[in-house]
Formats: sequence, C-alpha cells, structure tokens
Amino acid sequence: MATDTLTPNAPVAAPSTQPRRHAPGGRRRRNRLLTGIVLTVVSLIMASPFIWMFLTSLRTPEELASVDMPLLPQTWAWSNYTEALQAAPFGIYARNSLILATGQAITTVILGSMCGYALAKLRWRLRGPVFAWFLLSMMVPFYAVVIPSFFLVRYMPLFGGNDIFGQGGTGWIDTWWALLVPAAVSPFSIFLFRQFYVGTPTELMEAARIDGVNEFGIYARVITPLIKPGLLTVALLAFEAGWNNFLWPLLVTTSENLRVIQVGLSVFKQESATEFHLLMAGTTMAAVPMILMFLLFQRYFVNGFVSSGIK
Repeated sequence: MATDTLTPNAPVAAPSTQPRRHAPGGRRRRNRLLTGIVLTVVSLIMASPFIWMFLTSLRTPEELASVDMPLLPQTWAWSNYTEALQAAPFGIYARNSLILATGQAITTVILGSMCGYALAKLRWRLRGPVFAWFLLSMMVPFYAVVIPSFFLVRYMPLFGGNDIFGQGGTGWIDTWWALLVPAAVSPFSIFLFRQFYVGTPTELMEAARIDGVNEFGIYARVITPLIKPGLLTVALLAFEAGWNNFLWPLLVTTSENLRVIQVGLSVFKQESATEFHLLMAGTTMAAVPMILMFLLFQRYFVNGFVSSGIK
C-alpha cells in the first residue's frame, strides 16, 4: 500500500500581496462616461440662453407678464414669428446683413491672407515692427476708435457732396462704402493668417522660385491652398462679425434700405415698453443662420484653430 510522504523542507507558496489590477477597458469606459456627463452639463449650461430665447419667442404677452411663468409655454404662439416679420421689413434687413457679412468675409480672406503671407514668408526690414503694430492694435477695443472712424467716414473728401477738404456734405454716411470699407480687414484676421502661413513648408516656395513662379503665384497657387481650413475659419469669423454687427451700422446708416437685421430688432424696444415675445422671435430668426453655419462647418472651424497653434 502506497503511502504519501511529506517533505518537511518543501517550500510553501506565500499568498500574493500585490494589488489587484483593474482591466484597462473598464477604466477607459468610466473616464469616457464621466467626460460625457461633464460635457453634457456644460453644453446644457451654454445652450440655456438660446433655449430660453426660443421658448420666450413662443409665449404670449399675458404669459410673459405673469408672476408664476411656467417653464414651457402653455400656448405655443407660433404667430409671433409672423407678427414679427410684419412689424418691420426684415426681408430688407436680412438682405443687407447678408451683403455686409459676405462682403466682409470676402475682403477679409483676400486682404488678410496677403498681409499674413507677407508677414510670415517674405523677408523685409520692417516686418517685425509692423507685426508688433498689428498685435498692439488688437488690444485696442473698437469702442475706443469708433468716434475717429466715424469722423473719417463723415468727412471723406469728394464723396457725398464733400469738397476736397471733406466739407459741405455727408461723405460716406448712409452709403455702402461706410458699411463695407472700414470692416474690409481686421488685425485679428491678419494675425490668424500669419499663424497659418508660418506652419507651411518654405521648401515649396524655394522649389517654385527655381521653376520660375513669381511671388504672387507662390502665394496664390502654392502656399495658400495648403491652409484651406484656415481660410474657412477666418471667413466664418468675418461672416459672423458682419452678421452680428450692430453699433457701426447704427451710427453710419439712417435710411431703411441700409438697415441691418441687428439694428432692425430695435423696433421692438420702445421707450414705453418692450415687446419681448416679438423681440425674441426676431432674435431667434437672426441667430438661426449663424447656428446652422457653425454646425455645418464645425469640423473645419476646429481644425483651423488647431492648425494655427491657438489653443
């Protein structure tokens, strides 16, 4: 009969004291879930003014005047939008805003890209001081230069009945020149284009010069096609600035045919009372084009800022 023999000196396996490791997939899922919750909360906070604006545009005046106003409208007054369109010529206002925003986007892309290319790729003596001047001008708010800009437009020589000294007429006041020319390009757009062009390879320019391409051809056909996301980013920013422009069109236009949509919304705000339901309806209609544009071009917009090196 076989018997088992015990070896007294046999080693005994010690219990493991190392901490148990969790699966990396579970940790990633938890981090992704936490990130999604945080982003959802932040998105709701950011979207809450637009949600309130839309809900207010569908309320009745009596509901807006009530003390215990509910979260959702009791009566969805879609007729507010029709009434808002009939209160003022919003078709003309929207047309003017579209012309202003489109013209500002086109001139900003053309002039701003030329200036940015010159500051980033060309070698000339005053390049550093000129770039510093653009940086300094970005720090000056528009409200600090709005009065000198108005005087330049008002006393523009040989326009609007003015003589060669800018006297005797109205200059560019109440004309498309006053709306389009001062906003043709901005220092910020030049700065952005300069950042885009800095990241492009200089070797392509040298190869193009060897092949006999002139400087404008290098700018237009070699380097600029490499920054297409940047072109779209600056164009969207310029279009948004032109569409939402309020103060400058208010100062330089007096006729109904040149009013823009942001100025047109002021018809709902009178000294005696403000028609908030119509004001919010008009504001919603004015905000929809920019929201749709951002949703359509969001990917290019984000890629443009990433490629420019701006975080």
